[in-house]
Amino acid sequence: MRIDKRLQNYLVIIILSILTFEWTFWILHQEPRWDIIGIVIVVRLLASTFIYRDYSSSWSKSSQKTFLIKSFVYLLAFTAYMPFFYKVLPVSFFISELFSYLFIINLLVYSYYYIRHKTLVDKSKTLVVYGAGEAGVKLGSEFRNSRYKLKYYIDDNEKLQKRSIDNVEIISQEVFRKKAKGEKLDLLVIAMPSAPASHVKEIYNKLFDAFEKIQVLPSLEEIFGHEPFSAQLKDISVEELLARYPKDLDKDKISSFIEDKTVLITGAGGSIGSELVRKCIEFKAKKLILLDNSEYNLYQIEQEAKDKLEIVLLMQSVVDLEGLDKSFKIYQPQIVIHAAAYKHVPMVEKNKEEGIRNNVLGTKYCIDTSVKYKVEKFIFISTDKAVRPTSVMGATKRIGELYAQNCETGETEIVSVRFGNVLGSSGSVIPKFKAQIQKGEDITVTHPDMTRYFMLIPEACELVLQAGAIGKGGEIFILDMGEPIKIVDLAKKMISLSGRDDIKIRFTGIRTGEKLYEELLLDESDMHTQYDSITVASLTAYELKKLNQDIDTLVKCEDKLVQLKYMLPEFNHFKN
Repeated sequence: MRIDKRLQNYLVIIILSILTFEWTFWILHQEPRWDIIGIVIVVRLLASTFIYRDYSSSWSKSSQKTFLIKSFVYLLAFTAYMPFFYKVLPVSFFISELFSYLFIINLLVYSYYYIRHKTLVDKSKTLVVYGAGEAGVKLGSEFRNSRYKLKYYIDDNEKLQKRSIDNVEIISQEVFRKKAKGEKLDLLVIAMPSAPASHVKEIYNKLFDAFEKIQVLPSLEEIFGHEPFSAQLKDISVEELLARYPKDLDKDKISSFIEDKTVLITGAGGSIGSELVRKCIEFKAKKLILLDNSEYNLYQIEQEAKDKLEIVLLMQSVVDLEGLDKSFKIYQPQIVIHAAAYKHVPMVEKNKEEGIRNNVLGTKYCIDTSVKYKVEKFIFISTDKAVRPTSVMGATKRIGELYAQNCETGETEIVSVRFGNVLGSSGSVIPKFKAQIQKGEDITVTHPDMTRYFMLIPEACELVLQAGAIGKGGEIFILDMGEPIKIVDLAKKMISLSGRDDIKIRFTGIRTGEKLYEELLLDESDMHTQYDSITVASLTAYELKKLNQDIDTLVKCEDKLVQLKYMLPEFNHFKN
């Protein structure tokens, strides 16, 4: 028959009090006083019952707070019985007994907790925590009752190295490599919520081959204080691993450019446009005019942006010249960022007429209307696919760049910004690969040598605004995208991060209009700006009257590819 746990606590108080009193009487050579022992036991039982309900506390779920509560309870009991006995026995006697009692009862609780969990939990997996600060120590404590055995703490701080936490060593990356000796451990937890994302990426790249799984604690802004840290761990995303993290981002320059301005963003509900909205809010624009022809996209960004600043919603197309004229006349934007475009290469190949109308005419109309209403700065979002284009989409963007460089600008400074793929945008490979992995399907890649440049959407948008801030008109700014990445390597990394070993890669062949390799620079005459992350492409002259005539012909002619080739001699259309 099992004894009630609360009764067990009472029995422990009684038996332990008798033992500690007997011991203290013996070492201080005093005659045992059972009347005193009895009164002290009663007082301790009453204190345990009525102060914090100590008598009902579960030893198997004890914590540091449990030890503090027990100490507090019996110190209060001490203050209750001490005034009646200090004339009978020396105060030192009662203090000696009290500390013996506190030491033993807390030792019993901790020992029970430790043995119980050591027995119940199968420590079959190995854990390493990167970061021996407060977050790392808290995580190490939370994992104590899991299947993971905490093997090491790793920390970059040399002052902490060669020390230990609860008998677990704190070591450097180099020492860990020597100790691991090629062994693959189960889990690495990166517990550095205040560290920059670039440092987390660096740690992952150095240690990913030593662990089956790596998780990271979110940043300080994302952590929920009321939840255990172990419940908030997340897998590292492929976006975080491919991110560029430019070091020369000039937020003061961006702020002075955007703050207190009325900004119109076309394609405001798209991947790039919606992030530009967020950045304009962050940098304190006075008013945002959000233009998009998608009702749903416009609704989505409105829900996010409302109540943060004054916004105007325009459900409108960039090829509606009359509508654009009316909107510019009413709202008088100071800055226009033209992000509206059809960007999906195969889709534009199948819909050439609409792609040309939207991307070429839409850009021309937005520029002309901005010039007419004396917009201060016009920023055209271009793409690396405009360089020696092989697709209709790339060709339309190149024509947009040429118009931005050669049109009559009046009082408007017009700049273009060219960059590669942004991670996680609609139509990009990453959401597609994620969906295929979730379904357990093979990942489809067009070609084993297909490479692309990648950048995080927030970073790309910040650099777009930075380029816009330094532009004086006529420039094509090129964002540094780092080294190109093989799509097949990206697929392999995503399979590895998913932990799936049943997913294969299947090659489907290059589609019409696609390149194997993207380019960002045209020639060696491109110039550097004061920022390493931003370069300026050389000017390409195109007589404006002829350009307008050629655009008009392009829109009206039957054979769009022939006219594109005429306008862009470098256009080399790829057909599957």
